[in-house]
Amino acid sequence: MTTTTDSTTQPLTAADRCDRCGAQAYVRVVLPVGELLFCGHHARAHADAYREVAQSVQDETDRLHAEHGQARPETD
Repeated sequence: MTTTTDSTTQPLTAADRCDRCGAQAYVRVVLPVGELLFCGHHARAHADAYREVAQSVQDETDRLHAEHGQARPETD
């Protein structure tokens, strides 16, 4: 995912919620007419759609590992 950060954008907090599912937001997408907030899952799912129209993308998904630890590998 291409990441650009606007220097005037505030860090995302636990109060910032994903516009799709309501989980904690880790990605802010600034559009010409507003912004969208996404959890890591929905940011990845919709990246192709917003990448071409976004003015900036603030991606803090690296905080997921720091806050919640390494994801467990999937088992068959």
